[in-house]
Formats: sequence, structure tokens, C-alpha cells
Amino acid sequence: MAEGLHFAVTATDGAARSGVITTPRGKIRTPAFMPVGTAATVKAMLPESVALTGADIVLANTYHLMLRPGAGRVEGLGGLHRFMHWERPILTDSGGFQVMSLAGLRRMGEEGVRFRSHLDGAEHFLGPEESMAIQRRLGADIVMAFDECTPFPADAGTAAASMRRSMRWALRSKAAFGAAPGQALFGIQQGSVYPDLRAESAARLVEIGFDGYAVGGLAVGEGQAAMFAVLDRVPALLPADRPRYLMGVGKPDDIVGAVRRGIDMLDCVLPTRSGRTGQAFTRRGTVNLRNARHADDPRPLDDACSCPACRHYSRAYLHHVQRAGEIVAAMLITWHNLHYYQELMAGLRAAIAAGALAAFADRFARLRDEGDLPPR
Repeated sequence: MAEGLHFAVTATDGAARSGVITTPRGKIRTPAFMPVGTAATVKAMLPESVALTGADIVLANTYHLMLRPGAGRVEGLGGLHRFMHWERPILTDSGGFQVMSLAGLRRMGEEGVRFRSHLDGAEHFLGPEESMAIQRRLGADIVMAFDECTPFPADAGTAAASMRRSMRWALRSKAAFGAAPGQALFGIQQGSVYPDLRAESAARLVEIGFDGYAVGGLAVGEGQAAMFAVLDRVPALLPADRPRYLMGVGKPDDIVGAVRRGIDMLDCVLPTRSGRTGQAFTRRGTVNLRNARHADDPRPLDDACSCPACRHYSRAYLHHVQRAGEIVAAMLITWHNLHYYQELMAGLRAAIAAGALAAFADRFARLRDEGDLPPR
């Protein structure tokens, strides 16, 4: 890996593994879930609160930060870590997914993507070289190669053309990134749901050589069965001595399934977005705190959880502040959700170390299937 970074696998259980990514700004315990701080903030959370949930790393986004406040401004203010008061590692998404999502506002070519800002309509250009420069200026610990996120569904020909463009962009990203002590560059595998394209993409990325490898183009509408079918094959195609990152996933059962198939890192907006809409994740599945059945319920959200929402507040209170539109509702439920996700990752790491992952997954599924229990 890049100078100052190291990845070590400490235990395995089947295809799953636990380990540690060491960076100059701290260690990342894997499997790891990265809270999403798109615009240099994890919504409804203070950085200190995010750290208290157990998160070792957060994700920020090149597209949003280049538009506002601008990479130059962040750099001039001491870099992203100082700017957002987060001293632990940060991974920056390359911006490729966001600009590809701007239907009607972008024009894509071999050089990159010309697009109009969703903020003010101003025209911008983003390609591999520009994305690398922005991420370097932000000071991210893990930088993502610029890629085209293949839409779903896509026929084999469309998926192949998209993947091969991403591989050409991966080569340009590697060249533009250069030598950056203390910063790692991850390549992104594409190929939609086609095994031969996934294999071709993995081989090309390994040939180029990256500090870590991401699996992109999943969780875009293909469904869990199709996603798991891809993940049944993909990890074995990637170097065992490098981290494997599944982008944009996901739901708790998606995470358990991905880890069992050899994934080391994940991210998703789901726990924070759900926290702002009154949906909480618990051992027994999701709980909608807007539902009237919680109005007189004195119980905690989850009696096995040690987060502030569960230690100090009742379901009745959380229901009240959610229905009243109070900001504290988003704060408390988001904190709970991120705590739950980090507890899930800690449980997965412990189960892998103990060789008991199958039993952990069975218990996870049984509690989820039992569902949220009504008050006695």
C-alpha cells in the first residue's frame, strides 16, 4: 500500500475476514461501516457524537464539496479534517456517481463529464485528473478513482462499454494521483451483474495496481439476490492483501450478507436519512416512530442499546418530538441508528474472530424476523 498505510487481516471465517487498516490518522477496524458526511458533516450529528458511536472513518463527497465551499477554500482552511473537526480517517467519493445521476444536466465524453450544478446551474467539468486534484486538495486519507457508475438495468453491451471506460479512467486516475505519502487510492470495479465483465474489470484494476479495491455499480436497483450473486464471485477476484469496499450498501441484512462474502468496508446514507424521517434500526428490525402506537410507550427504543436515545428517552418522547418536527428527533434517532450500525460491525468482527459468524448471522436473522415486540 501507499507509504504510511497498511492493511492486515487478523482473522477469517469462511470468506469473511476481520482486520485493521492503519493510516497516519488512526486505525480502521474491519469490517467497517462508514457514516456518510457528504458535505463535510454527518447530518444531525456532531463529529464528537459520530466518534462516540464507534466509527473509525467517515465518507465525504468530491462533487458536493467542489461546488460548495470549494476545494481551494477547504485547503486554505487547513484541509477537510480541520475544516469539519474530524481527526480520524476520511474517505472521499470521487464524484462520479453524483455527476452520472444528473440526468439532463450532464454531457459525458471520453475526457470526463461536463455538467451543470444542481445549486445554481453553473457549468463545471469533472474527469479523472480533476477528481484526483480535488481529493488531494481536500486531504482525504482514502481517495477513490473516478468512474462511471453503470445504470441498472443495462444490457451486456452497454455494461461492457461503461466498464471499459471506467477502466481507462482508472488508469488516468492512477497517473494523476501520483505518489502521495499518507494517502491511499482505491480503484472501482464495474461490470453490472455480468460475471465476465466483473472478472475483466478486476483483472484490469489489479494490473494497474491500487491500495484497495471497491465494488461499484451495485445497490442500484438489481435487488439483493442479484447483488449477492455478484458478491459470491467478486472478492476472490481481488487481492487478498488489500481492503475490499462495497459502495453504497446498505441495509443491515445487506451488510451481514456482504461481510459473509468477504467485504471489508461499506457506506450508506440509510441510517442518517432514516433518522431524519423517524425510522430507527433495532435488533428486531425497523421501528417507525411516527406510528401512533408509540405515543404512550414508556419503553426505550431498544432495551439492549446503550446510545443516549435509548438510555435517556422513551419511545413516547421520541414519537412526540418526531411528530412535532423538533430537531432533537433527528439528532437522537440518527445517533441511535449510527450506534446500532457500529454495534452490528463490532458484533461481526467479534464473530469472525471467534469463528462463529454463521451463528451470529442466524441470531441476527431470527431477531429481525421476530419483529418489534409490542408493549406488555
